[in-house]
Amino acid sequence: NARKLHGVLNGIDMQRYDPSRDKSLAAAYSPDDLAGKKKDKAALQRVLGLQERPDTPILAMVTRLVSHKGLDLVCETLDAFMGKDVQFVVLGKGDAKYETFFEYAKQRYGGRMAVYLGYSEQLAMQIYAGADLFLMPSKSEPCGLSQMIASRYGAVPVTRETGGLYDSIKGYYEFDGEIYGNGFTFRNYNMYELKDRIFAALTLYHDPEKWKRLVGKVMTTDFSWDASAQKYLAMYRDLC
Repeated sequence: NARKLHGVLNGIDMQRYDPSRDKSLAAAYSPDDLAGKKKDKAALQRVLGLQERPDTPILAMVTRLVSHKGLDLVCETLDAFMGKDVQFVVLGKGDAKYETFFEYAKQRYGGRMAVYLGYSEQLAMQIYAGADLFLMPSKSEPCGLSQMIASRYGAVPVTRETGGLYDSIKGYYEFDGEIYGNGFTFRNYNMYELKDRIFAALTLYHDPEKWKRLVGKVMTTDFSWDASAQKYLAMYRDLC
């Protein structure tokens, strides 16, 4: 039925989700001036009781703690990526088994992992702003908004190639000095591919010039409703 089915992504409010004007942040910033993001990272580390280390990348999840969000893959890979010089932040609420797992893991990785079981919009915005990487390894995802919001705030998405995640986040690669893609993606639903993409992202993070260019590209991805509206218009024109 491909000839008669069309998919159009949701959009986000580009003014509401704008780190240059978001009053919930410690400092404003933009793709052209990322100095404020460093301040937001330090503020997030202080608020969540993490070690204040500006050069340590923060991985984050803002999600419902349910299986289709890929939580089992995160549980399986957690010890591997926490073996690196990283910090990990989880905000969400859901199945008891995941809540228990993350609470226990937080105790094992004191000062390097923070867990907030619940939802706070202000804290969510602070996490998007302070994080360097945003994990969204969903088993299924009709569209997804978190990867769009994270992108807007310069938290580079690490996503699985499923549903709307596949349509909105394209895998990073470099060719002839040019950067392509707006995140790190993996196809098959297994821990090894997720771990590989996290490690690839961490490697690039430690190349400051390339990382800065990628963050700028990620932040300027057009996830506006205007872009979605243009696709609706194109679909209607095709019907004429």
